[in-house]
Amino acid sequence: MRALPAPLLWMVLKPLQKLLAILLGRSLRKWWVALPDNRRQLMHVWFRRRRWHLAAGLGVTLLILALLLLTHLDESPVTGRLRLLVFSREKYMELAALTSEAHLEEFAEQLLPVTDPLHQMVEQSVQLLAQRNKDIPEVSKVPWSVHVVESSQINAFVLPNGKVFVFTGMLGAVADVDQLMIVLGHEMAHAILDHSAEQASLSHVVDLLSLILVTAIWALCPGDSLALLGGWAKDKLMELMFNHPYSRKLEAEADQVGLHLAAKACADVRAGPVFWQQLELVDQVTGSPTLPEWLSTHPSHRNRSGQMDRLIPQALELRETCACPALPPIDPRAVFSKTVHELLEKSKEQGVRGLEGTHEPQSVSTPAGLAVFQNLLASSSNVDWLNKNRVPAVTSPLPAAAGKESQHVLQNTSQQGS
Repeated sequence: MRALPAPLLWMVLKPLQKLLAILLGRSLRKWWVALPDNRRQLMHVWFRRRRWHLAAGLGVTLLILALLLLTHLDESPVTGRLRLLVFSREKYMELAALTSEAHLEEFAEQLLPVTDPLHQMVEQSVQLLAQRNKDIPEVSKVPWSVHVVESSQINAFVLPNGKVFVFTGMLGAVADVDQLMIVLGHEMAHAILDHSAEQASLSHVVDLLSLILVTAIWALCPGDSLALLGGWAKDKLMELMFNHPYSRKLEAEADQVGLHLAAKACADVRAGPVFWQQLELVDQVTGSPTLPEWLSTHPSHRNRSGQMDRLIPQALELRETCACPALPPIDPRAVFSKTVHELLEKSKEQGVRGLEGTHEPQSVSTPAGLAVFQNLLASSSNVDWLNKNRVPAVTSPLPAAAGKESQHVLQNTSQQGS
């Protein structure tokens, strides 16, 4: 029987540890309440007399913990950033193997065959990214494999062992192969940077420290109801102060590294910001509820688009050093902005009120206006007009190889209108 990987074992034991902390704190509270007044007074005197000894003991304990954490500092590949890694990459590979087996079993009836054009397109894109970034050891030593899941979810993820899962909903959300390459680069960046192990390590340390808080809350609160409320507040504060900000930081790093992976694969990196603008526009038109960024584990679509926009010049410079074909003169960002602007102008002509802005359009203010704008976007004539004014659809095949040097280079064959 195979032993459980350390990260999985920690996840299994985590609820039990919290329960033990609750029981310990509750027992301390009941013990203190049951003490006679004279015994409580003696305890106060005992603590006052030994306060310096207790403070020294606490200081030594914190020093030992700090030294233990320092021994687990690791340099992130590609970026060189120092981060805490409690769980090794090998341990997470074991967990990734179990996870990929579970996903393959879960999606067994939804997986597209390898002969499907969508699967072949994703396969070519992943292999292109891997080939053009083989100078990175974390890329070259992983056997990348693709699994396309027939589902309306707009999602894709890559496990540390190189298993790539892409949902057909994501393939419908990207406008072209360049956007697909950037999305795949982002997900592959999570894998090669060991973000799952890094985030689990932070969670591991925070959870251990929070056990002390849980014990204190249940020991100091006068009743169980207040202790439950205090525990809930502690969990939310931990999320807002540690987990969510750190997750957003890792997402931003994956955006940056993923853009560089796509640039080295000769994708048009200018399509990256457009993808997030598209998702923002869809949310606005459909009225989808969006959380404030500080409540989310991911940056907002608008902030991701803006951040990626600032990274484009550096990515274009990197692309030029990789013997890539020249990009079309028309910038996809300008095409998208013009397309949305003209659609908004057209909607105003049909009587829609409350639409403002061009590059970052605001949502329709009335249900009637929303319906008109949705019909406008959905009409066949406007779909044809959009297709003429943007980059090719994602079903466009990757171009055939033209020689050894260009065998794995993505050619941008966009025919964009002015």
